[in-house]
Amino acid sequence: MSGTRCQALYPFSGERHRQGLRFAAGELITVLQVPDGGWWEGQKEDGLRGWFPASYVQLLEKPRKATPQPGEDTLNGHLPPGWQSYMSPQGRRYYVNTFTNGKWGWLASKCFTTCSINCVTFPHPDVMPEQQLLKPSEWSYCDYFWADKKDSQGNNTVSGFEILLQKQLKGKQMQKEMAEFVRERIKIEEEYAKNLSKLSQNSLAAQEEGTLGEAWAQLKKSLADEAEVHLKFSSKLQSEVEKPLLNFRENFKKDMKKCDHHIADLRKHLASRYTAVEKARKALTERQKDLEMKTQQLEVKLSNKTEEEIKKARRKSTQAGDDLMRCVDLYNQAQSKWFEEMVTTTLELERLEVERVEMIRQHLCQYTQLRHETDMFNQSTVELVDQLLRKVDPAKDRELWVKEHKTGDIRPVDMEI
Repeated sequence: MSGTRCQALYPFSGERHRQGLRFAAGELITVLQVPDGGWWEGQKEDGLRGWFPASYVQLLEKPRKATPQPGEDTLNGHLPPGWQSYMSPQGRRYYVNTFTNGKWGWLASKCFTTCSINCVTFPHPDVMPEQQLLKPSEWSYCDYFWADKKDSQGNNTVSGFEILLQKQLKGKQMQKEMAEFVRERIKIEEEYAKNLSKLSQNSLAAQEEGTLGEAWAQLKKSLADEAEVHLKFSSKLQSEVEKPLLNFRENFKKDMKKCDHHIADLRKHLASRYTAVEKARKALTERQKDLEMKTQQLEVKLSNKTEEEIKKARRKSTQAGDDLMRCVDLYNQAQSKWFEEMVTTTLELERLEVERVEMIRQHLCQYTQLRHETDMFNQSTVELVDQLLRKVDPAKDRELWVKEHKTGDIRPVDMEI
């Protein structure tokens, strides 16, 4: 496919891919790479290059005949008479019935190189080509959640996208619980500040005097100062931690709802297209069996009536093949659309998760910073108390008290006769 030219059917903004190629409808593009997954790399005539959805362009060359791969040299030899192997522009193997004037017949890729699991088509395990990751070495959501898996009970099937949604919903719940934790801490701080303030006004030991009394009074005053510090701490916790967590969670919920319904609708549409393909495939099989039966009847007994019935059966078989081709094309379009939106949406979920974790980290850092500041405030409020306690001097206290309360300094003597 490298070097093949194609023409844009629709305009593409390039925003769905980190290295997207922007183009308008009708622009000519040279194909550079065609990995699996529905995204091609190409270069425009002005030299710009990048990635774009394969479903947005139309090849200007016809599908080339497939080059036999190792182990499939005899593949065409196992096909029914009149069938040949070809490679589609998307790199998928198709088979053409030359008896129907070169029109696409049944899609043999389902039988030979692909398998469908829950209405999604994957390469067959026996002939699985090597796929390049969309974001190598990054363990990105867009690379590892394409298949479905059983739930923890093993009863129901869960899509990869649903698993991503469950992770996001769990993250939303964790964020809610963190906000509740901060709210409880705020309540504790407020109650603690209230009790400290109340205790600072207690009259116990209020009559202590001297330097010890001064230290005691300062200790009680420090409780009021500490209460004020804890009130400020609780207020900052509310405005700088709790409120941002709650606001971010509301926006996060809105973004999640958009992702959930959009991908679910596309998956349902893909399932309906798959059902139509299976119905058309069954109809073609029945028409081919009818044609084969009438052909055998003609070999046994020649008649004009049988020949007319064969012509009619052949027309119906051809029509059934065309119907199948149309259904397969519609299915591939639906799967390509689902694929593109899966890449875009999983990358969006990845961005939301990184944003959520980083936002919580920042606000938890703010929490610890506020706590450190509170500890320093607490230390400053008791520092003066420590200084005063170191100055307590019983002798000095006694001197001051005596000076204030003395009644006389003349001592009594013995009475003389």
